[in-house]
Amino acid sequence: MIFDFDTPVNRGDTSSLKWDKYKRKDVLPMWVADMDFISPPAVIEALHARIDHGVFGYTLPPQELVDVLCSRMEQAYQWQIDPDWLVWLPGLVTGLNVACQAVGEVGDEVISMVPVYYPFLSAPSLSQRKLVTTPIVEQGQQWVIDFDALRDKASAKSKLLLFCNPQNPLGRVFREEELRELAQLCEEKDLVICSDEIHCDLILDPEKKHIPLASLSPEIAQRTITLMAPSKSFNLPGLGCSFAIIPNPKLRLRFQRAMQGIVPYVNTLGYTAALAAYQHGGDWLAALLPYLRDNRDLVQERIAQIPGLSMKGMEATYLAWIDTRELKLGNASRFFEMAGLGLSNGADFGGEGFVRLNFGCPRSQVQKALDIMAQAVEEYGYQNA
Repeated sequence: MIFDFDTPVNRGDTSSLKWDKYKRKDVLPMWVADMDFISPPAVIEALHARIDHGVFGYTLPPQELVDVLCSRMEQAYQWQIDPDWLVWLPGLVTGLNVACQAVGEVGDEVISMVPVYYPFLSAPSLSQRKLVTTPIVEQGQQWVIDFDALRDKASAKSKLLLFCNPQNPLGRVFREEELRELAQLCEEKDLVICSDEIHCDLILDPEKKHIPLASLSPEIAQRTITLMAPSKSFNLPGLGCSFAIIPNPKLRLRFQRAMQGIVPYVNTLGYTAALAAYQHGGDWLAALLPYLRDNRDLVQERIAQIPGLSMKGMEATYLAWIDTRELKLGNASRFFEMAGLGLSNGADFGGEGFVRLNFGCPRSQVQKALDIMAQAVEEYGYQNA
């Protein structure tokens, strides 16, 4: 089957968070992480069939979905998981916040590496924990974990590490040796790890491979909460279906108790879409990845040609992390917004002077965004010459 990723989809009048931010403004939205592609046909067909049933009561996770997930983990990662390890969530951000509630006590420390997806930075304080940040640093053309800083910052009050792999917004796929060093450090410091692996299916470089942190050994699995979802892979974020994999029964019980009375059930259509995506969306995903790879290559090529802008090589996700620091723009996202392009502000991720661009959209839209950036920088340079 041939899938069309080139034809733009009109998302006006759909109450889209992404597009309504600039409603009635001449600004192209390339910020929040949802794609401007129609979801897999199998998902749409399954949703139609479920809607035709007409009853939308409280719904348990379908056994078929549980079986598919267990099989998927084994086939993709040689990771055998027990169905009892699964805890269903209405969103991955919910999982980050529940993890902060479940691990340690009020006043304890939660460590997060920056720059990172901004809920990592807000979740600790919402649970009355103290946020401690350590840097992911530039090393040549790559971003790497600063293990020395992480080891120095981890104290007796540190109980939880929030980790993101593949990394948002940097697009890194961490290697096995990096993950093993991280696992050893967490064992030494007695840290529980909450590992956000929502972009695990969006590996753009064919020679790279996602490795779930918890799959490295039974020992690291016992201190890891793995968060995953079909939402980024198959463009389903509005349907609210995610899951945690928690092998340690005591940790899982604390996590479930922290959810009680606060976290709602996953909705019926979320389960339906997840099952259809994982069962029958493979061909769509296989077609999506080279399209995103070509978009990535276009972004990297054009950014390298715009004076004052740069970016490191990225291996995963559809989110480009662009360095504007040389231009000394002040608020770079505001600068480009005034030029007609809506980007995420790097400061929100702990990366002052950067912007994040979502290239999960038709190539013509990516080209338009890059044209806006190039023109804005050119005019800025002329005015400031």
